[in-house]
Amino acid sequence: MTEPRTAHPLSRGELREAISCLPRFPLAHLPTPLEHLPRFSHVLGGPEIYIKRDDCTGLALGGNKTRHNEFLIADALNDGADIIVWGAGVQSNNCRQTAAACAKAGLDCHLVLGRGKPAQGPDVVQGNLLLDHLVGAHVDIVEEAIGPELDRRILAEAEKHRARGRKVYCWHRPRVTPLAAISYAVCLLEVLDQMDDLNAVPAAVYGSSAGSTGAGLELAKAALGLNLPIRHIAPMDWPWDTQADMAQIATDAGRLIGLDLPIAPECVDVTFEHIGPAYGVTSPGCLEAIALLARTEGILLDPYYSGKAMAGLIDDIRRGRHTAADQVVFIHTGGTPVLFACHEELTRGIAARQL
Repeated sequence: MTEPRTAHPLSRGELREAISCLPRFPLAHLPTPLEHLPRFSHVLGGPEIYIKRDDCTGLALGGNKTRHNEFLIADALNDGADIIVWGAGVQSNNCRQTAAACAKAGLDCHLVLGRGKPAQGPDVVQGNLLLDHLVGAHVDIVEEAIGPELDRRILAEAEKHRARGRKVYCWHRPRVTPLAAISYAVCLLEVLDQMDDLNAVPAAVYGSSAGSTGAGLELAKAALGLNLPIRHIAPMDWPWDTQADMAQIATDAGRLIGLDLPIAPECVDVTFEHIGPAYGVTSPGCLEAIALLARTEGILLDPYYSGKAMAGLIDDIRRGRHTAADQVVFIHTGGTPVLFACHEELTRGIAARQL
């Protein structure tokens, strides 16, 4: 094992070389496109906004977790796993992409999906849940809420499979979150190269994260020694210190690739102002963002993650956080299937706003 590197900043090539030491199972269409949004930017009065299309990663309608799974599936296969036990909410983008990745890798997949409340009739099989079934996952829907309660239930289900002689790889935060974060260090490298190609310099990067995705961006920022504001719009408020958790994930991810880069919690800019009524519940700002981007650029956001993150960017622009001369990158983390599961709520909400 090599000694961790402390000297930095690294060049982009050096960071890519460090990441290349990790096993990786190819899943995503990379690099994803970076598009200028001229009509959307004009409606908001600037800055010039660019969108990193990680909704176009390809696997089962794409999203940020496809990047994550390139490292996680490789880890599972190296561990000799024959089944992955995973979980999140009923309409989880994470689980949809993980189930599809398992299908591609020839692994069984058991999803434990928490609705966070007792059942009120059958769960409608649509949106991400429909795709979970379509790609062949075994699905259990349980009452536990996403977070520590559901994590314990996932681990319990994993132990049942181990007792039957299966080789299990499962959702276990200390192991999987740093590995997943590495994939978003790769994403920021792509963004920087693509902005160079456009002769543009980002004044800020925005995205939806309260975990690995944002932590990976922070890792790349620290490793490259960038003075680049990264604004994380949290889709949920975890029952722990999210800033400290993201900083720790980024630090641990760095160690996986031989970098000693302690990242302080106060360096992670995360806001909880745009969660709305609750995780998984639309907000007025989210509805506006979804409609505005769709009607100016034909690009679809989702109501749980990317819609709320874009609402955060819109709000920051209206508060004067960016000038008309700035160039801002928004990372679209995917989530399109959730639109179909929320069609009634979206129809009512957008009609009520007369957008």
